[in-house]
Amino acid sequence: MEIYQATNKDLDGVAALFNLYRMFYDQESDLKGAKSYIKCRLEKNDSVIFVAKDNDNYLGFTQLYPTFSSISMKKAWILNDLYVDAQARKQGLGEMFLNRAKELAFETGASSIVLSTAPDNDSAQRLYEKNGYKRDEQFYHYELSTI
Repeated sequence: MEIYQATNKDLDGVAALFNLYRMFYDQESDLKGAKSYIKCRLEKNDSVIFVAKDNDNYLGFTQLYPTFSSISMKKAWILNDLYVDAQARKQGLGEMFLNRAKELAFETGASSIVLSTAPDNDSAQRLYEKNGYKRDEQFYHYELSTI
């Protein structure tokens, strides 16, 4: 099994996983839209996507977006997506993705990695906390939907 930064040659495999990820969060299947979205991210180089692959099977991915912290005056990363295919779970892939994200943060001099997950996604919360992520109890986060 190998984890590496995705390129255009990984488009179909990553798009299929991205579609499953969105379905996990109750979105309708849209493989065409998923492929278009991932293709755009790869071409514009505005996110970093790490993918896990075993032979020709795509097992999971994580996608991070760059941002900045005004408080630390440094770069930060938003770990927006992390998904492991159902057949590949319980093999440590999630932790491997978190470790690779942490390496990216160190490589780029980032001050932090932030993420969010659904309140009922207990397994993800356990994974994040096991790997040193702390639940934010200092700030409330708000979102304005423009769709």
